[in-house]
Amino acid sequence: MRVKRQGIIVYFQQMKNVRHLKKYGHLIHASKKRKYAVIYVNREELEEKMETLNKLSYVLRVEPSWKPQVETDFENAKPDKAKEYDYKFGI
Repeated sequence: MRVKRQGIIVYFQQMKNVRHLKKYGHLIHASKKRKYAVIYVNREELEEKMETLNKLSYVLRVEPSWKPQVETDFENAKPDKAKEYDYKFGI
C-alpha cells in the first residue's frame, strides 16, 4: 500500500542549516540562491511537522505544497499529431 505524501517548502536563513532538515522528512531539493528546501512527509504528519519546523530558529517560514490540490485532468487539451502517430505504429 502506498503512503500518501505531501511536500513542505521551508525557507531558511543560511544554507548550512539544510542538513538539519533531513531529520524532519525526505529532503528532495535545496536551492542555494533562493534559500529554500523541499521536504516530503506523510500527509498524516503534515500539520505537526509544519508546526515543528516553524519553531526552529533558522526557519523563516514554512508552506505546504499545492501539488495535491492541483487538477491534472485537462479536458480541452489537444493531442499532439506527432505523438499520436508514434503510438499507432504497432497496429
